[in-house]
Amino acid sequence: MSNYKMCTRCVMDISDPSIKFDDAGVCDNCHSFDTVVVPNWHPNEIGHDYLMEKFSNVKKHGEGREYDCIIGMSGGLDSSYLLHKVVTEYGLRPLVFHVDAGWNTAVAVHNIKKLVDKLELDLFTEVIDWEDMKDFQLALFKSGTPHLDLAQDHAFFATMYHYARKYNIKYILNGGNHSTECIRNPLQWIYYGTDMAFLRDIRKRFCTRPLTNYPWSNILYHKVYLRYIRGVEVIKPLNFMEYNKNMAIKTLSDIYGWKAYPQKHFESRFTRFYEGYWLPKRFGYDTRRVQLSSLIVTRQMSRDDALMELSKPSYDLDYEENEFEYISNKLDIGVEELNGYLNMPKKWYFDYKNSLWMFELGARVFNFLNKDKAIIKR
Repeated sequence: MSNYKMCTRCVMDISDPSIKFDDAGVCDNCHSFDTVVVPNWHPNEIGHDYLMEKFSNVKKHGEGREYDCIIGMSGGLDSSYLLHKVVTEYGLRPLVFHVDAGWNTAVAVHNIKKLVDKLELDLFTEVIDWEDMKDFQLALFKSGTPHLDLAQDHAFFATMYHYARKYNIKYILNGGNHSTECIRNPLQWIYYGTDMAFLRDIRKRFCTRPLTNYPWSNILYHKVYLRYIRGVEVIKPLNFMEYNKNMAIKTLSDIYGWKAYPQKHFESRFTRFYEGYWLPKRFGYDTRRVQLSSLIVTRQMSRDDALMELSKPSYDLDYEENEFEYISNKLDIGVEELNGYLNMPKKWYFDYKNSLWMFELGARVFNFLNKDKAIIKR
């Protein structure tokens, strides 16, 4: 491909439709890391002091209550390490919840059980109505877009905010972090999971049932109402402490017998199929580029090692055949129908109604007010 181009610093390439390069071949993702993330990232004494102040408020809020904060637990590395740190080093008493959307892997179940048992915590599991989940998942396939995982993403975030309101807890601890996630997935790869205009349009066009048992939450509800009316605050503690992927894996493995995944987000069997097979095969999007680029710019991996990793396929032929059969059976469709979705004309979020303008405006307002730091990338 004569016009092919890859960043000379990370491994993002022109599969990101909006990528830009400077004269040295360095991409705008790397420049955003330098100018936006680094100045606001404090895994040091500044961060420690910030956490001590925040967690003091968390504990005061929790006085006389069974729980002082909420943590969503997927069984992945980020949420697992976050839970370990805030309980063992900071003495917090979180309400731990897990959303079972029907796609849990055995490893994820193992990891969650190991942590909550050893830490002697209660685990609340919210099981999403499978018929609603299945219909929503199929609707996203029928849409032709790459955004197939929004059914799981939205269920997780909506449940988290519902739990905060139900138990009147004002602090949500989130495993999002700069260390392993500072390079963001392009919107054409993975779109916002809380854009209700987009989700409503997909439902109206392709769903066969009303999804009355599925949890919903729009961005105004959790970004404005809960935050500024109810006083619910989201904290990302991993951004204010030392957090290194390999160090976290070793710590969790040694203490809890936690098991690592082949790739980030593979605690969900659907996400493993979607990111490991569907996106690369149908759209040419390899989410490993985002994940490995984050590790490169945070100096946890060399670019050469990342390129070596990308030279290997994200799936094998046996995996393809087995997973196609598993996914199609789980969704009650034939392999032929699933193959039809794989080869249908491609579409993206902008082919449907959406509220991207609201997300971009909100990000600019929050940045201006210094309330929330977000990288705006079209």
